[in-house]
Amino acid sequence: MAQLREVKRRDATITTKSGFMLGLGERRDEVIDVMERLVATGCEILTIGQYLQPKREKLDVVEYIHPNVFDEYRMIGESLGFHAVFSGPFVRSSYMADVVAHEAQRA
Repeated sequence: MAQLREVKRRDATITTKSGFMLGLGERRDEVIDVMERLVATGCEILTIGQYLQPKREKLDVVEYIHPNVFDEYRMIGESLGFHAVFSGPFVRSSYMADVVAHEAQRA
């Protein structure tokens, strides 16, 4: 998060984006805490996706998150002040990058 703060310190007009994955055993309060801390850095765009185990040797999926939970996190993120929140099981950091960029310009 220090990097996001530093970008804004150097040039507040630069749009910043971050993202994270769910399904590794995180609690709701932890997810909301991360969103609050990201907004506090000035981050405008957030992506939230489902962790999917890429190989057997990698971390196991602890939980498959219901799509309604992703919707809830999107609404929470918007209420916290993100300009755009893309939240869903198949959302990735580069998810619909053209749409994300367009949403950021509108805000």
